Amino acid sequence: MDLQKRPTRQPPLPSAELRASDADRDRMADLLRDALAEGRLTAEEHAERVEGVLAAKTVGELDVFVRDLPAGQARKAASPYVPRVSTVPDRPTPGAIPIDPDDRLMAVFSASMRKGRWRAGRRIHAYAIFGSVEIDLSEALFEHRQVMIRAVSVFGTVEIRVPENVSLRGSGGGILGSFEVDALDSAETDAPVVYVDGLAVLGSIEAKPKRGKLIADLFGRVTHHVSRKMDDHLRRHLDH
Repeated sequence: MDLQKRPTRQPPLPSAELRASDADRDRMADLLRDALAEGRLTAEEHAERVEGVLAAKTVGELDVFVRDLPAGQARKAASPYVPRVSTVPDRPTPGAIPIDPDDRLMAVFSASMRKGRWRAGRRIHAYAIFGSVEIDLSEALFEHRQVMIRAVSVFGTVEIRVPENVSLRGSGGGILGSFEVDALDSAETDAPVVYVDGLAVLGSIEAKPKRGKLIADLFGRVTHHVSRKMDDHLRRHLDH
């Protein structure tokens, strides 16, 4: 007779008890932002709920913050939760990124910054040597589907901010320093992907989304800008 106990098979966890991912939190933040824009939440309620979403550990804890909203009812009636599998590659497509940088920022015992409305090239190099570099892409014009940022920090800091609706990937490390990239998956299939590659030596490199910043039209901004310039040129020509 076999008296050895066989391990009992544990039943799968209910979907509400599954650990929430950063992508799950981002989707909930999007729903709350829509509710604020529709007037369903006050600014104070929105801020309080977003804070709770960022601190939530499980899918069930996230659902609490939208259960009294139409979006929450739609989630309840939807199919069971299935963890999202990312289709964004961890590295750029071979040949998509040039070897030479389109833009270069350097700070040696100083500070360098790029922000506002500017055209993001396919490759950007950033060097912080006893200084600080800030790259803010939250209002940038994306003319390319893939953007590579190569960052080097030596006793310095490099901070990178991207809109919430692009994808973000990172590959790098630190030597007595810190290299942190908050991976982000956009819900839009045609969204740009920002790749951050770097090395921090007794310094820090950080890349993360800028909360509340979105690209309204991912690839139409440049076209609209060019079209507007052409219209202005034609109007001045007719006036003469």
